[in-house]
Amino acid sequence: MINQISENLARGENKELDAARTADHLKRFWAPLMREKIVGYAASDKDKLSPVSRNAIALLQGQSE
Repeated sequence: MINQISENLARGENKELDAARTADHLKRFWAPLMREKIVGYAASDKDKLSPVSRNAIALLQGQSE
């Protein structure tokens, strides 16, 4: 699902901004448990995530609750 979200939010001009938009979406609309699960998924199956999705998860991990 995160790959679809990042694709829908991407503007294409800047991958860092695209990742920030995706991380913001996750922070605002995903429950804490969902965010925790995607972080765990990224740790085990990161090759299934788009680069923007991986960067968004990294940004999310750097944010406090």
